Amino acid sequence: MSARKTWPWKWIVTGLAVLVAIVAVKFLPIADWLKGFNEWTKSFGPWGVLFYIGVYAIATVLFVPGWILTVGAGVAFGLFWGTVAALIGATIGATFAFLIARYVARGAVSKRFGKSKKFQAIDHAIGQEGWKMVGLLRLSPLIPFNLSNYLYGLTAIAFVPYFLATLIGMLPGTVLYVYLGTIGKIGLEASKGAGGKSALEYAFLAIGLVATIIVTILVSRAARRALKQKT
Repeated sequence: MSARKTWPWKWIVTGLAVLVAIVAVKFLPIADWLKGFNEWTKSFGPWGVLFYIGVYAIATVLFVPGWILTVGAGVAFGLFWGTVAALIGATIGATFAFLIARYVARGAVSKRFGKSKKFQAIDHAIGQEGWKMVGLLRLSPLIPFNLSNYLYGLTAIAFVPYFLATLIGMLPGTVLYVYLGTIGKIGLEASKGAGGKSALEYAFLAIGLVATIIVTILVSRAARRALKQKT
């Protein structure tokens, strides 16, 4: 694999997304939208999380950008239940896409992407390493998440290892984006005078966010190094 340095597009996109969010908060009625979204989600009661999981799964199959829904899960449910909703929804959606590519639309997906040199290299590595390779790719994806779900259906990996590697490999990134949504919700509530947290609590939230970002970056870098050795 080439040693040429590549741009950290994942983190550039994340930074741009945060910047866009800041600008949107300044010029759009985000707080009102947030309140309406939360009330609508809470109207489902205990079924709200299950409903969100279903929406997330369908959106994943339809190529809707996952980070939007993951941040939204943090806004709607907070860090713990938001992570549960986003992680399970993304995993179910990734599983559906995998099964569609393997059993329903294999010919179409193979015709469109099967000749890609990058996919062929990944396919060869998965054939040798199995779930380990899928887990590493989930931690530091070389191809977009929604597309990769279909491409994995063309590889030799078995269903159960794929499912478990996807579930575990997506956890760090999911926690990060849900945390961003949770922090954003708290910040907007505070700007409207609805937040009741002390300065110390906000400091701990900020420290937790920074720690989550650092851990996610370190895990992604470790995954990239491992991928370079295996492909």
